[in-house]
Amino acid sequence: MTPPPTARVLVTLDEDLARAAADRQGALWKLAESGRALDANVVRLPPGAAVGEHTDHVLDVLLVVLDGDGVLATPTGTEPLAPRAVVWLPRTSRRSLTAGERGLVYLTAHPRRPGLTVASAPPDAVPVRAPAAEGGEPPCALNHVCPACGRLCGERDARFCARCGEALPG
Repeated sequence: MTPPPTARVLVTLDEDLARAAADRQGALWKLAESGRALDANVVRLPPGAAVGEHTDHVLDVLLVVLDGDGVLATPTGTEPLAPRAVVWLPRTSRRSLTAGERGLVYLTAHPRRPGLTVASAPPDAVPVRAPAAEGGEPPCALNHVCPACGRLCGERDARFCARCGEALPG
């Protein structure tokens, strides 16, 4: 019989962030405990880097700014981000993040994503075109797949994963 999980300190972020190289970007820490119902990441964006405009149609996300500065952009305007700002990113909301001059370090937390299901595409999804009768197969999209969490990025110019903040390949 498996014992019940025990509450415990997983990481001390001051120490963990201090050990991370100053030029390291993307996910610096991830919640990886087995059997969890929550996902959490600490993400670092270098100065001027951005998580492109996107929408999560499934999950609400809580974002807490730990260090640096930046801007949250939504269709209704922009809001400055500074340490200790707590931001609610409701599902279906369009948003983007841009790091300021000092870069941006933030923690995100949300319920674990449900398993894959077959459903209608969201209205703003990038259409997948069938290959033409001639001309071969469509180009490979592996450079749009996050190496850390496997999310397929729909934004063509995105440099970082909208889910976990990891740098996208290429």
